Amino acid sequence: MNLSDFKGIWFLLGVAVAYGVLWGFDPHSGLKALEKSGTIVWSLLPIFALVILITALVNYFLKPARFVKHFGADSGKKGWFLSLASGVLSHGPMYAWYPMLQEMRERGIRDGYLVAFLYARSIKIPLLPLMVEYFGWLFTIVLTFYILLGSWLQGVVSDRIGSKGP
Repeated sequence: MNLSDFKGIWFLLGVAVAYGVLWGFDPHSGLKALEKSGTIVWSLLPIFALVILITALVNYFLKPARFVKHFGADSGKKGWFLSLASGVLSHGPMYAWYPMLQEMRERGIRDGYLVAFLYARSIKIPLLPLMVEYFGWLFTIVLTFYILLGSWLQGVVSDRIGSKGP
């Protein structure tokens, strides 16, 4: 890979220039900022390693071909349930899911299931206790129900539109 192909190179160079300018005006503050950034990066390295490991394991064990058979044209309620449940249970940045979802789409998964999955991702299980604390059980349950209902309805509408796209 050519270094110029790395899209983050300009950001990296910009940050390096900013540290250099800060260092030029106030070496003590520049060093302090660099040390603080280093501490933050060092503390994030185990998290990055864990995310990379989990992503690699998911990509290795959870092949899209294994899932597509559960999301065929005749999968019915099971397909909707799996789409909604997997959307709720999925974690991590959305861009990490795009390649797998694209492959599943290319293998024949219905667009409605993908739409329902993406919509259902707005329910974050780790944040539900916090929502209950701030808004109460009733609000949390009703909102979660409406998000799931909306996920399903958006998926149905997407299927009715019927566009497979590129």
